[in-house]
Amino acid sequence: MRKLEEYINVGTKRMRCGYTTGSCAAAASRAAAELLLRGELVPAITLLTPAGIEVVIEVEEHDEGEGWAECAVQKDSGDDPDVTNGAFVYSRVERCDEPGVHIDGGVGVGRVTREGLDQPVGAAAINSTPRRMIKEQVEEVLEEASDYEGGLRVVISIPAGVELAAKTFNPRLGIEGGISVLGTGGIVRPMSEDALIASIELEMRMLYERGVRDLLVVPGNYGRDFACGQLELSMDEAVSCSNYFGATLDAACVLGFERVLIVGHIGKMAKVAGGIMNTHSRVADCRVEVLAAHAALVGAPREVIVQIMGAATTDAALDALKECGLAEATMASLMANLADKLNHRAAGKLQVEAIVFSNVHGVLGETPGAKALSQVWL
Repeated sequence: MRKLEEYINVGTKRMRCGYTTGSCAAAASRAAAELLLRGELVPAITLLTPAGIEVVIEVEEHDEGEGWAECAVQKDSGDDPDVTNGAFVYSRVERCDEPGVHIDGGVGVGRVTREGLDQPVGAAAINSTPRRMIKEQVEEVLEEASDYEGGLRVVISIPAGVELAAKTFNPRLGIEGGISVLGTGGIVRPMSEDALIASIELEMRMLYERGVRDLLVVPGNYGRDFACGQLELSMDEAVSCSNYFGATLDAACVLGFERVLIVGHIGKMAKVAGGIMNTHSRVADCRVEVLAAHAALVGAPREVIVQIMGAATTDAALDALKECGLAEATMASLMANLADKLNHRAAGKLQVEAIVFSNVHGVLGETPGAKALSQVWL
């Protein structure tokens, strides 16, 4: 297996990046399509990831028969402690009469059983970005095969995924039978906790030394994209806190920042409203429980509470609240609790505000001073 030689500085450490299961699936699919339609085994696939980083992924195994070909690559997570590191990702590409590229999951790839996830109920848990990557790679080969007029069926399998799924939150989310094929950027960035927190603190210290006293904080790409695209805030001096809300607020207090605005997705902010200041799924997952509690506080009937508790995602829970007309009241209750938890952590040393959103439902709530504070970054 050829390792990705892409590094990032995380705190005081230089850590190696890896590539996602989505990149693996796309590379294996490209290789299998090449083997099937061109009769050539490509030893390695060069892939430009959505993050703009080029990766070279070696083909580790291959097989072929009448009307099909299969190739496998090995997952490289770099220095990130990913449970899927080293797993083999297979793609079997078959000729079919229906034009186009048709993607499904095989052994070890989970199947969606609840609404509200990236894919519909019944579909393989291959998320949107990996699906697009697979489709683009196979379509390129298909377009070059001018003598073939049919379509291609692509089946992604991760045999170790059946066992690995037990180490993830997939069963709780309603993804059964395996793991998900994930990755919005195609690249795995190391997540060493101590080093990452040190890196966040270093970035904040540099901003403070430049005279910045009002800090814009986003957990990750969802928050950054929403703050920039929907709220039209300048992200030039924004800090990504990942899952470490408590550590980020602690550092902001120690460094001397005066005001902090957090723009975060409801999936993370619901946890913070419940007092969870490290929102990584390994630490805690109380999203629907918190929403259910606040729904109960504003008078939601028992059947709605049961529906929320069984929701696979916060968006699905919000759908239930909207149907019964209690979404606004529930979010007002949750936002009051969120403000209390954030202010308690800040201990009066700075002003902290929050804007909570959903990619489906837009802005869901704001703490009292959030709108005024957001003007700083317009």
